Formats: sequence, structure tokens, C-alpha cells
Amino acid sequence: MRILVVEDEPKIAHAIKQGLEIKGFAVDAVYDGDTGLSYAQDPDYDVIVLDRMLPGSIDGTELCKKLRENKINTPILMLTARGTIGDKVEGLNSGADDYLVKPFSFDELTARVRALLRRPPVQVGAELKVADLTVDTNNYVVKRAKEDIKLSHKEYALLEYMMHHEGQIITKDMIINHVWDQDADILPNTIEVYIGYLRNKIDRPFPRSPQLLHTMRGFGYKLSATN
Repeated sequence: MRILVVEDEPKIAHAIKQGLEIKGFAVDAVYDGDTGLSYAQDPDYDVIVLDRMLPGSIDGTELCKKLRENKINTPILMLTARGTIGDKVEGLNSGADDYLVKPFSFDELTARVRALLRRPPVQVGAELKVADLTVDTNNYVVKRAKEDIKLSHKEYALLEYMMHHEGQIITKDMIINHVWDQDADILPNTIEVYIGYLRNKIDRPFPRSPQLLHTMRGFGYKLSATN
């Protein structure tokens, strides 16, 4: 899943980016309101982590309002050092979905990002399930037929993205845009390689279970219990 971080303190932005990438997210970071507004209009972002106090012609609150006025409904987690009830109300009224006061625990930040990803229309619940394959998104545990499956960070990110879109055809471009950040130099063949890695771990060791990863020739891929 792909996240945009809009935070004017480079050290904080870098720490958030690095921490979320360790958790398997693809993350882009920008440092002012104007650049943030430009990036945030990209529909490929799954969550926006937005600092309230930003340099530029607009701050985080105005950025949030403009996105909602433009019918951009990407979930927004607003960060701020201002933690009064009035500040929180103003942030939420501007269109933010959640509000986290600095300093914060990184575990709490990750949990709140996860909670936003679970909201409809994506999928409700911490556990994603397709047939006998389950992904615990809180603990990053993948099982099939009750057997643990070990995945790399990117394999996990790819599988989680596909499970959020069960039954839908997903193109290579969609995968690149949601699983890798903008700085990654990814070729279409790389996607084929990672799909192969996943097949070798979630399908081929389980011949008695339905095959879940399907190649849709000329279109992309689909994760489904039925072809």
C-alpha cells in the first residue's frame, strides 16, 4: 500500500518514511503545503499522513479542505503539535479522518494508518482472507491451511494489496504505483518476478487448495479462489 507523508521537518519525515517502509509500505515524502497538494491529488495514494503546520501558501488544514472540495477521498491522518480539543475539532472538520498529536508512538502511528486502510470501501477487519489464505495485517502473519508462510517485505506488500482487491484484475502499473514508491526504478518484468515469488509460496506448496494467483493474459493479475 502506498502512503504520502507531508511533513516540513525533514528528520521527522524521514523517520516516518523509514519506519513505514520497514512495515512494508511504499512511502513518498514532501515538505511543504503546495507540493503536498500537488502530490495528494494522485489517486494511487492509499493514505496521506499530513502535518498541520506547513510552509508554503497553504497549511495542512487548508490542504485537507482543498482535497475534500475536489472530491479526493483518500484517508488523511493529521499530525500536529497542537493538541487542544479545539485544534482536533478544527482538523477533523477540515476533512481529516484521524488526528495524532506530537510527540507520538510510532506503533500508534502505524496502528492508525492500518485502521484507515481497513475502513470501507477497502475492507473491514484486521484479518484478510481468501479461501484458506489469511493475512493478519496487525501482526504481519500470513498463513495458508494453518501453515505459516514467510514473505519478504515486498512480497507481503504485494500480497496485501492484492487481497484488498480480491477478484479484481490488477495491472502491472497499478502494482507499481501502490507497492513501490516514486523513486523506485521498477520494470514490468520485476512484477512478473514477484508474482512468481508469491506463487511459489502461497500456491505451489498447497496443491490440494484452490490456486489463488491468476495471470489474466493481456490485462494483469487477479487473486481469487475462482479463475
